[in-house]
Amino acid sequence: MRSISNGNRTLAVCALFGLLPMCPYVARAQATSKAVAGEASQPAQKVDIATIVSLLQSLQADVRDLRAQVKDLKIQQESALAESVELRKELEQTRSQLVAQTGSANALASQHVVSGTSTDQTSTEDRIAKLEENQELVGARIAEQDQTKVESASKYRARLSGIVLFNTYGVRGSVDNVDFPQLAIPRGLLSSSGSLGASVRQSQIGIQGFGPTIAGARTSADIEFDFAGGFPEAPNGASFGIMRLRTGTVRFDWTNTSVIGGQDSLFFSPLSPTSIATLAIPALAYSGNLWSWTPQLRIEHRFALSDSSSFSLQGGVLDNLTGDPPPSLYERYPSWGEYSGQPAYATRLSWTRGVHGQDLTIGAGGYYSRQLWGFGRSVDGWAGSMDLKIPFGKLFEFTSQFYRGRAVGGVGGAIGQSVLWNGSFSDPNTQVHGLESVGGWAQLKYKATPKLQFNCAFGQDNPFASNLRNFGGNGGYYGVLFSRNRSALVNFIYQPRSDFVFSLEYRRLNSFILDSKPNLANLVNFSVGYTF
Repeated sequence: MRSISNGNRTLAVCALFGLLPMCPYVARAQATSKAVAGEASQPAQKVDIATIVSLLQSLQADVRDLRAQVKDLKIQQESALAESVELRKELEQTRSQLVAQTGSANALASQHVVSGTSTDQTSTEDRIAKLEENQELVGARIAEQDQTKVESASKYRARLSGIVLFNTYGVRGSVDNVDFPQLAIPRGLLSSSGSLGASVRQSQIGIQGFGPTIAGARTSADIEFDFAGGFPEAPNGASFGIMRLRTGTVRFDWTNTSVIGGQDSLFFSPLSPTSIATLAIPALAYSGNLWSWTPQLRIEHRFALSDSSSFSLQGGVLDNLTGDPPPSLYERYPSWGEYSGQPAYATRLSWTRGVHGQDLTIGAGGYYSRQLWGFGRSVDGWAGSMDLKIPFGKLFEFTSQFYRGRAVGGVGGAIGQSVLWNGSFSDPNTQVHGLESVGGWAQLKYKATPKLQFNCAFGQDNPFASNLRNFGGNGGYYGVLFSRNRSALVNFIYQPRSDFVFSLEYRRLNSFILDSKPNLANLVNFSVGYTF
């Protein structure tokens, strides 16, 4: 309609401009008419016929031009109308195609949902169940971050943490310690075939403080205690565990470098099996798992090899402990390692790579201890270790650690036996020999859900029988010579909330005394812990 209106307006304008040239002729015709009228009154004047004919011819030519222009305008109008119709058709076709495509997409989606409902319903329900399981744990952790923190005497914040752990245990056989046994021992004359008991002395308390930034390093300190330091000499004293210092360190942490000083676990042998039943002493201790809480000073440096891999170098000095009990309950006397006048030395190299969102780690460590056992009898203690942590997908993880050493009873090797001597220890002619040993352990972890895991582990420590036979006349640290100790455990650990944990563990101990029958013990432990 707009095109038709524009065409009519154009036709009127053209007609107006076409009539303008006729104005002089009309005026001239009017003048001629007057002249004719005057001629009637004055016969002397004549009419010019040729002029009139010329005017008519000019008018006809202008009319023809005007008709041609009108025809052209009609053609243009028809063309515009046809183009408008084509555009409208194309628009309708495009709209129809869009509607058809949308309908087919909705149909396919509906068909996919309908067909996939039966096949994916189980997996969807599983995912929803897992999300519901994790929601409460995440909420508890958020609430933990939002809680009022422990007030510190300084302006820097401090954090109190720990676990109240209740263990009930049943033992079939005889062991060195029913709370957290490590060795199966011969049955006493008055002992029965088993025992049943409970304890909370593996509970722990820890305090961590966060200090200022010094020379670009974040400073912090922590200290940790438990109640496995023995018993008071009192009625039912076994229930009154004495508080014991476990670890206490001060840290300076830069981006890639850390300096740590204090009493800590062995950095050259960093792994331990997973167990709630033996928090007082690491699981599989004296069964191939080197361990000790030792005063030390160490430096760690990390090198980034790529976005997913890194290399770490650790080195330090440790208090030169040899595993012998102190001669006094009050005075502090040097150990045989400290009598040497120098510390123990250790180092560790490790490579870590991210795999399936977890860390694959391979490490190797070394340890050296110079020991002086009186009358100039020196012994060189040493150990080489290797540790592995390999994830198999997101559900399984394999962890292992091995060592080979000599005179390493102070760091938990050789079942806690460092040296042997072939006579009276107070005789200058008695020879002291470092006990050689080899041991290790391995664990397979199955993480069924973020809250539930299953662990099975096996470890063995094996002092060399040839050393025991040639130099074992003294009976050693235990009064008897243990030539081998094997431990196997299976447990599950369930943590329904961030502050509650449950565990059931079965363990079997098989301890060998030199040239004697093995001693067997079976243990079942149920643990309930509340963490804070």
